Order: sequence, then C-alpha cells, then structure tokens
Amino acid sequence: MKKIVIVEDEAAIRENYIDVLKKHGYSVQGYDNRPDAQAAFEQHLPDLAIIDIGLQNEIDGGFSLCQSLRALSPTLPIIFLTARDSDFDTVCGLRMGADDYLTKDVSLPHLMARIAALFRRSDLLAVPTEQETLIERGALTIDKNKMQIFWNKQLVELTVTEFWMVYALAKRPGHVKSRHDLMDEAQVVVDDSTITSHVKRIRKKFLQYDDSFDCINTVYGMGYRWGS
Repeated sequence: MKKIVIVEDEAAIRENYIDVLKKHGYSVQGYDNRPDAQAAFEQHLPDLAIIDIGLQNEIDGGFSLCQSLRALSPTLPIIFLTARDSDFDTVCGLRMGADDYLTKDVSLPHLMARIAALFRRSDLLAVPTEQETLIERGALTIDKNKMQIFWNKQLVELTVTEFWMVYALAKRPGHVKSRHDLMDEAQVVVDDSTITSHVKRIRKKFLQYDDSFDCINTVYGMGYRWGS
C-alpha cells in the first residue's frame, strides 16, 4: 500500500482529501504545520507528499518544507496543492523541486490521475536495468528503466518531471519538441511559462556538473531541441 502524506492546515480540507485518498486504497497521514511534517519526513519518508504553501503562521512554509524534503530525496514525488494560482508561486514551487503544482479547484478525478501517474513513473526505479533501455549521447547517459540521467558518468539529480523532459529531447537529437510535446512526455498539464521554468532548472542542474553544458537549445517560437 502506497503511503501519502498531506500537509494542509485547514482541517476540513485536509480530512476531505485524506478520506478520498483512503477510499482509493492509499495509506494517508496528515499534518497541519511544517515542523511536525518535517520531523515526520526525517524519521520516515512517504511514497508521495502533497503540500500546501501557506501553513498556519508560515506564509511560505510549504516552500521551505518542499526544499527540505527534496534534500532528503531527489526522486520522491511532491505535489503542491494550494489556493495560490499566480505564475510567480507556480514557478517558485517548481524551482523548489516539486513535480506538480495544482490549485484546490482541481477536480478529484484529475488529482487522482496525477497521483497515479507520478506513482507509475517512480515505480520504474525498481525495475532492473536492461541494456536496450540505455540511451547514450556523448557525455549523456539515460537509464530509462531506473529514470536516472548521468553526465560524464555523474548522476544528475532530476525530479521525475525533469527526467521525462530530458528524455524526450535527448532520444531524438536535433528534433524540435514544442512545449506541448514536453507536457505530453512528462504527463503534466501546465502553462508555457511553467515549462520554461522547468527547462531553466534542468539547464542549471547540468551546469553544476559541466559549466560548458549547452545541449538544450531554445528554438524561438517553436520549443526546444537537444544538440551539441
């Protein structure tokens, strides 16, 4: 049984989501503040975390919690579920390392579909590596089964969404992928600015391992392509 933790300070909302998730077969634990949730994460990680941004007297407590959780695990699926729908908050949430950013007006079927999609992708990590699932592009190596990407044999810590975006670009070097194409590959539904934020974050991560990295090219008005 997959374990989900939801961090939401409004009791009625938290309990409603807990009830729905349990009915879908998940084990669920809820917290109403950042310190308690963070202490629990440090003791034992869930299989997925759902976090609100404003937590009690901490306006951006969810952002801090996401950063701490991402430091504990680079691959744990994290969803922001919040009433805050500005582009600024969305970009900030993704830069903190979240895999998805949803507003509280999202339908329950859509929320459950997003959770199921993230679990499907994270489950691939347990599949043994097979040679035919490896993609090599110069200094880049992609292990599709384990959802891991290496640059010059060094593991690049990417979220599951970031992994699929790099995979989509690198599997066909030179071919332009539109922002919509990247959304389809990553199984996310976001606006263009959010995709742009993901790409900037991915580039920054590769640059940490190689300050001359320039393989993700912007094709203005069209999208992105992988090229050396």
